[in-house]
Amino acid sequence: MLFGLAVLILVAFAASASDAFLTERNFVNVSRQIVTNGLLSLGMLIVIRTGGIDLSVGSVLALAGLLATGLQTNMHFSLAIPVALAMGLCLGVVNGWLIARFDLQPFIVTLATMGSLRGLTYVYSDTPLYPKDELFRGLIGGAFIGPVPVTFIVFALVVPIVWFYLNHTVSGRAAFALGVNKEAVRLAGVDVRRHLILAYGACGLLAALAGVLLSSRVGIAQPSVGAGYELDAIAAVVIGGGLLGGGGGTAIGVLGGVLALAVVDNVLNLFNVDSYYQQLLKGLIILAAVLARRKRA
Repeated sequence: MLFGLAVLILVAFAASASDAFLTERNFVNVSRQIVTNGLLSLGMLIVIRTGGIDLSVGSVLALAGLLATGLQTNMHFSLAIPVALAMGLCLGVVNGWLIARFDLQPFIVTLATMGSLRGLTYVYSDTPLYPKDELFRGLIGGAFIGPVPVTFIVFALVVPIVWFYLNHTVSGRAAFALGVNKEAVRLAGVDVRRHLILAYGACGLLAALAGVLLSSRVGIAQPSVGAGYELDAIAAVVIGGGLLGGGGGTAIGVLGGVLALAVVDNVLNLFNVDSYYQQLLKGLIILAAVLARRKRA
């Protein structure tokens, strides 16, 4: 509530201090920029509800973007995209399997895969890749339906899908229960391993989708992209009401967290605030949100 009020005050200040803030061009830019963090945050929400975390989403994003772009030398982009998405799904499943099968800490497992996958992206290509097919950008990243970017429409469609998954599927409800009390879920006869694997698989798939859309939007895939993106995703989940210990958070709440961070970023960019200060602010936002949740508890 307090953060929402602070964002409203920031919006009012930006609208009065900058003529560019309330323009259509700025709204379009914001709607395109929130897609990446929005998809990562929705995936992060799924695993955080289980009491876990996925630090590898930025690396998965980078590798998916490289695959969707680089494979266009050998196949049509309509085939390269499913390959990139399948890769993200499989990597998420591997994370979930390692965590569930060997009862490992998600932080350690995904920290290891984050580093390994980042190295793999450079093995695949240590230089930026450009799409061979102009339609890859023309039909996806650079396309609009009316004034609305296609990438934002994709994100807008994913939000209700994740909402439905979390609230109206067995696996989604199991993810919530795992975050509350994993042992009780296990004793109730629920297949904990399967639901953990599904949760991390969904997170990997959404990270790969974010990578594909990002490379399509900017028209380039870089092996270095995605570093630190997990921080923004975690921040959006926490701001949106997610509990890092598990058992909390909603898709709608995460959407609010993503929009709030996007507004903060946009205002800071309009006033040419250095990116280092922006990272500092995001860290403080996470800390404030966690403290607020603790006080409420």
